[in-house]
Amino acid sequence: MEIDKDQKKFILTANLNKVMWTLSLPAIFAMVLYGLNAFMDTIYIGQLLNETALSGVALAYPLTSMALGIGSWVGTGAGNHLSVLLGKNDVEALQKVIPNSTLFTILGSLLFAIPSYFLATPLIQMMGGSGEILDYGVRYFRITLLAFPLWVYGLQLNMIIRAEGKMMTAAIFMAYGLIVNLILTPLAILYLDMDVDGAAWATNIGMLVYCIVGYTYFARGSASFAGNINAIFYDKPVFHSIVKLGFPGFILSLMGLIQAIVVFNAVVNYGTDEDLAFFAAANRILLFLMTPLFGLMRALQPVEGVNFGAGQYHRVKHSFILFCKTGFWLVLPFWLFLMLFPSTGVQMVLPEKIMTPSEVVHFRVYMAIIPFLPFVFMALTHLPAIEQPKYASIIGLARQLVFYVPAMIFLPRLMGIGGVYYGSTIIDIVVTLWLGYVVFKSFKALENHPTIEITEK
Repeated sequence: MEIDKDQKKFILTANLNKVMWTLSLPAIFAMVLYGLNAFMDTIYIGQLLNETALSGVALAYPLTSMALGIGSWVGTGAGNHLSVLLGKNDVEALQKVIPNSTLFTILGSLLFAIPSYFLATPLIQMMGGSGEILDYGVRYFRITLLAFPLWVYGLQLNMIIRAEGKMMTAAIFMAYGLIVNLILTPLAILYLDMDVDGAAWATNIGMLVYCIVGYTYFARGSASFAGNINAIFYDKPVFHSIVKLGFPGFILSLMGLIQAIVVFNAVVNYGTDEDLAFFAAANRILLFLMTPLFGLMRALQPVEGVNFGAGQYHRVKHSFILFCKTGFWLVLPFWLFLMLFPSTGVQMVLPEKIMTPSEVVHFRVYMAIIPFLPFVFMALTHLPAIEQPKYASIIGLARQLVFYVPAMIFLPRLMGIGGVYYGSTIIDIVVTLWLGYVVFKSFKALENHPTIEITEK
């Protein structure tokens, strides 16, 4: 099967604004739907159950997100490698991508899921769980682990489809699984009386549907390259490229888990159960606002990867700047609304919550980072796309180990619960400045490469 030349030509030669919106809109739709799915799970649990259940699921959520971490590792690694190969028109190497990424998926998901199932209780305790909150968290986490390989496999296939530049196809496939989850969650909680177990099983069933539609796409030969969906084998150069190019994505999730451990423990140690529920609500709101940026990230990756592989380095730089500006204007109105009306945002998750003056300040401080996030997200996509993943990995590691862990240990001791919110925002501002320097250096390096100009015919 040959590479889709029309799609490649479009990415290489069409007006960048047109390329961005053509690829971004379905990707943003898919990620907003995904974010809405997680956000609605929070609303379902907060409104249909209670704050204790919400706190337990909030403690389990960073651990379940390791499925997204491993899926992002293999998916972004395979996607970045695929985009460069598409730019180079290397058909032979393309045939080895899916068999190696599937092997990675099996190994990575089982190595995490099996020990985690038996260590679920101490893991949730490590997050700060105890009593009834611990029980809710363990139940939810163990059920999600039963379908952990499905979570990773579905995400892997979807990211490879996005790397082809087929954002609408990937969005539609994602929608199937997520809509199933949105429908089944309230049914399982309300009518089957399954409590938080129902929310977890609804998510698992949605992930099964997600995998089926992704597998069918490749099995029918709909991909723009030879997918070999039923093959699993090891090819050292391809496997190592996937591991290397996707590692920053995994580091983000792993460091996010470390961040969650120190943050949740700080909230538990220096606050109350109500403080934990409030932080869980604020954190889910922040994560939901990030979802459009995840869509832009997914669209930027094939644009930069294909153009970098084809030697169009000036187009790589212009793409990055354009996507950053678009992301800023995309999140700005939602950020302004939350800064002006914080109680309205929190009450969507905790309907009976009356915020104290200090909670209003903490919420606004926590949300202050949102205008910086478009640049951060695009930078972390840009560096692996131009085959410089180590810088993104180093910054991701330093953000948590050098900054977050010490800050969450010492600031709450000095400032109380407010130290969690102030520390988080200050750290992210520092990281943004650091990324700015690294991206500037990458632009200088691209300027020293000879540029190949491809014109549309």
